[in-house]
Formats: sequence, structure tokens, C-alpha cells
Amino acid sequence: MGDKCGAGSCRGASVVLLLEKGRSANLMPIPIVSFVGRSNSGKTTFIERVIPELVRAGYKVATVKHAGHGFDLDTEGKDSWRHKQAGASSVVILSKGSMAVFADVSDQLKVEDVRDRLLDDTYDLIIAEGWKHEGYPKIVIVRDQLGEVPISPEGLLAVVSDKPVDLTVPLFGLDDVSAVAALIMKQFPRRARSEHELEA
Repeated sequence: MGDKCGAGSCRGASVVLLLEKGRSANLMPIPIVSFVGRSNSGKTTFIERVIPELVRAGYKVATVKHAGHGFDLDTEGKDSWRHKQAGASSVVILSKGSMAVFADVSDQLKVEDVRDRLLDDTYDLIIAEGWKHEGYPKIVIVRDQLGEVPISPEGLLAVVSDKPVDLTVPLFGLDDVSAVAALIMKQFPRRARSEHELEA
């Protein structure tokens, strides 16, 4: 994958997702909220702190990260790696309760494409890291000054920063994790659970 594609040379970018199995009849699209900011602004760390707050509130969360410089998560020599090197465009690994997909995808793949192809309707929320130029509802992490990274103003929910920011959206400090989680839950309430899911 990535730069290490051999006999089965990669046709486009690659994507890897780890999923839990499950399915419901809920047809409403899973909402997407994106965390954006310059490189090394702390996006991953903040997301890592927000997720437990949402999970404690009962949310089932998926994350999708944009890797602008490519990636290679498969392990050389493993069966999945060998399948991919042999020329398979997609490799799916299944175990009890989990699935991993190594697949060639279009360079233009968006978060909603991942959602529609690979996530079932039992999820309450997708947290995306990146996609700053897309119109997803977004929370911007600012380290030094607003504008340190160009973003689309469309869908801006809040700014996370310890610097003063003159905007009409809420401003949270870098340690205001619970408050940011509360804002997300207000904007994107958990979907109603079916009786089958409640009994599971």
C-alpha cells in the first residue's frame, strides 16, 4: 500500500478502516463533524479526549482521518500484505466482531463516501480529522492565530484555542473538552434506538 505497492501497483489512494459488525433499519445519514487545524495543532490529541466523553454519554462513534502524505498500515509479510502485493485491489480481513479493509480508492474519496460504503446505521456520529476545505460542520483548533491554516467558513461550529479569537461562534480553551463534547451532543443528538438494539 502507499509507496510500497509492488506487483499489484496501487491505483489511487488507499483506505484502512476497522469496523464493528452490526446493522439497523435507521436510514438517516450518520452526521459528520470535522476537527481541523494546522499540522501539529493538537487535533488528534483533542479528538482522543473528546471520544470518551461521547462514549460515556452512550454515543457510538466512528473516526476518519485524512492522511495527506499517504500511509501504510499493513504489515510486510502478513497474509493481507501478500494478497495486496499479488495484485488484489481490495483485501478484507474478518474475525469475530471486527473487520479490516485494505482497498485502493479514488483520490477524491470524501467522508460521506466512507460512511455510505462502510459504516452501518448503528453509529451516532463520525468524527473526521482534516478536510478543512470541505463544508462539513467543523471545529477549528487554533494554536497561534486564526488564519494560520485556511479553512472553509461554511459549517463552523466553534473554535478551540487559548488565544483570543474574534468570531461569532463559541470559543473554548484547549482543556474545555467536556464543553466541546456537550456542544457536539447538542448539535448531533443520539439517534433513537430500536427495541432490538436496546436488548442487544
